[in-house]
Amino acid sequence: MPSSVGWSLVNLPFVIPTPSPTPTGIDPTQVTPGWIGFTFTAFVIVAAILLIIDMVRRIRRVRYREEARERIAAEIEADGAGRSGAE
Repeated sequence: MPSSVGWSLVNLPFVIPTPSPTPTGIDPTQVTPGWIGFTFTAFVIVAAILLIIDMVRRIRRVRYREEARERIAAEIEADGAGRSGAE
């Protein structure tokens, strides 16, 4: 008798109860985001693309302004050196 009680205690963690009634499966409406999720995802993607385009445009504008400043400074320096040599 004690050995049968010990054996049942050893097997106790491995006993898996079966649910009643048996589950039928996964309902697609519970695991899919649906049209609301699709719309939200599309909105986030479009917003990210627009932000990236705007950021690239702003960076390009800053870079061109700096190049223009450097060109103007170089022209002023060259013009100043040419005038001082002509005097």
